[in-house]
Amino acid sequence: MLHNIPPILSPDLLHCLRAMGHGDEIVIGDANFPASSLGPKVMRLDGIPATATLEAVLRLMPLDRFMPDRALTMQVVDDAAAVPEIVAEFQQILDATADHPAPIVSLERFAFYDRARTAFAIVQTGETRLYGNIILKKGVIGSA
Repeated sequence: MLHNIPPILSPDLLHCLRAMGHGDEIVIGDANFPASSLGPKVMRLDGIPATATLEAVLRLMPLDRFMPDRALTMQVVDDAAAVPEIVAEFQQILDATADHPAPIVSLERFAFYDRARTAFAIVQTGETRLYGNIILKKGVIGSA
């Protein structure tokens, strides 16, 4: 056991977060997200909500302060202006937990999938709410 590490983070996920470099991206996907078919390494956190996963990851991983699109979500199909409840929760978690909070940027569904294909890894959660997907861009420790 280790101190101050959220217990929902698996050893594989901790290794992944440590192995990521500046500018690498990680996807936190909901239970419906097509994680296994996109290509990057997939780690599963079945039964864990995406919101809890986001908060745990942000406690350890710095966000890239130089990029405005350091947190991205998927737009609602046929209503790009809609903000699902879970996305509003993601924003609250980013504001409260991230070292460099920023407004979430949204991407059209297939653009989100394309971006996810280039991610370092995907974490598939047990989140059942629709649009419970977010991409985070890793920053550096000590960036002012």
